[in-house]
Amino acid sequence: MNKQALIERLAEESKVSKKDAERMIESLVNIIISELKAGREVTITGFGTFLARTRHARGGVNPQKPNERIEIPAVTVAKFKTGKTLKDALKGKVEEAPKTAPVETPAPSAE
Repeated sequence: MNKQALIERLAEESKVSKKDAERMIESLVNIIISELKAGREVTITGFGTFLARTRHARGGVNPQKPNERIEIPAVTVAKFKTGKTLKDALKGKVEEAPKTAPVETPAPSAE
């Protein structure tokens, strides 16, 4: 599913215009980006947590010249940690439907 398909689906399910759905998606993305840039986490309970982590500087090998060593600088990367509801859904665990009272069948009459 791409962004446009997501916008259409959101508009359908929430009964808003596509323009409003697009603004909601853009706002969500912008909020998540600004929070991660500020070093904070964004948690959506049951879905997951967006985190910003620093990948430390390290040595590496130049792929064009394998004999040459290079220094790979430290960089901040986005991480996503899945929530329990999402994990369970992907594992195929479906929440049980609420239990209903058993249906009573009339006893056969002894005639």
